[in-house]
Amino acid sequence: MTQQQTQAATVLAYTEVTSPIGPLVLVSTLQGLCKVDFGTYEHNREKLQQWANRWFGRHELQENAAQLNPVVKQLEQYFRRERLSFEGELDLQGTEFQKQVWTALLSIPYGETASYKHIAEAIGSPKAVRAVGGANNKNPIPVIIPCHRIIGASGDLVGYGGGLPIKVLLLDLERSPNTVISNK
Repeated sequence: MTQQQTQAATVLAYTEVTSPIGPLVLVSTLQGLCKVDFGTYEHNREKLQQWANRWFGRHELQENAAQLNPVVKQLEQYFRRERLSFEGELDLQGTEFQKQVWTALLSIPYGETASYKHIAEAIGSPKAVRAVGGANNKNPIPVIIPCHRIIGASGDLVGYGGGLPIKVLLLDLERSPNTVISNK
């Protein structure tokens, strides 16, 4: 038997939640939250399987709302403006460079924005602006790792995995105390 055959499958707990920006799929290992996808589980199943195959090899997706309940509660608080940042462990799956970028994104305060250049400088790679953009695009945990807070150097909105309308909603939520977004 090969090591892959004898290795136990990684259990990935998932749940689907309704949010003001539409359905979200949350995925966690025992080490922490590892994935947030926009849309329903059914819509994301194939893409999620491919992602899990790449990063975990043998795995088993199990619906487990209880394991993800703390994250769900924090998201609910965030959308009600009762939470400015998220707590809990993250199980980041990516290259070391990507993990550096994602960790730097966590330092952008609620209600503020930063440029790719700012993040490149923050991680000590000031010439890696395009690579930072690529890592930002691969963020596996949007909203919680706030890649929506990244804007172009000119101040323009730039792409967002959930679409620019969702990015605008998230930025407005964080900037304006009068913005209300209700569950879709």
